[in-house]
Amino acid sequence: MRDLKGKWALVTGASRGVGKQISLALAQQGCNVILHSRKIEHTTDLLTEIRQLGVSAQSVYGDLNDQAQVDAMLDKALKMSPQIDILYNNAVIMTPYHSDFWNTPAKEFRQSFEVNTISLIRICHRLVPLMLARRSGVVINTTSGIADEPELTAYAISKAALNKFVADLVPKLKDSGVQMNLLDPGWLRTDLGGPNAPNSVESVIPGALIPALLNDGISGRLFHAQDFAGLSIEESYQKALEKYK
Repeated sequence: MRDLKGKWALVTGASRGVGKQISLALAQQGCNVILHSRKIEHTTDLLTEIRQLGVSAQSVYGDLNDQAQVDAMLDKALKMSPQIDILYNNAVIMTPYHSDFWNTPAKEFRQSFEVNTISLIRICHRLVPLMLARRSGVVINTTSGIADEPELTAYAISKAALNKFVADLVPKLKDSGVQMNLLDPGWLRTDLGGPNAPNSVESVIPGALIPALLNDGISGRLFHAQDFAGLSIEESYQKALEKYK
């Protein structure tokens, strides 16, 4: 199991929902955390909570719909820590549900791809080469299990493009010391998932930590957080060893 103590993680979309749960869970494992949100004040309370766990924590901000802000956010993050060992690309926007999906506005496709795909790739392109130079690093990109719902097509295909990005990088990362995998949190009761989702946001842990803990050098896998709901971290890790051996 990879020891997260003393490492630095950048979590995008950390102010609430899945990102908040991941940030707290990392800190509980002794990992230092850089919290990203769209506005700096969104992570003020979480920053205090994480520091009380005895680790270092910093906040950065930037609208992922604006590439200049993405670059500025990364500049700040790289100045805040000696290195970023773990990247959770968690931030996402969900475009509206369209019953009349044939008339989904083109602007929603553009916005969805800008935030969910282009900015995520831009962050990877900035940080992964640094990880490759150190021959050490972990990238977890949050994807979606949505299928057969053209009502959410703008969101869903932005995630499909992300999945293709990861798949195409797999041979480049082999034996590099850097892992990049996908995480499906499941359908959760969050602002994005809505109040009728079957799973609490807390159920994303410990499953969301497994791709960071599994230190086997393999990239390109899809981890389903709900496969580990209700288990301890140790039980989840053992289950993952069996599942992915």
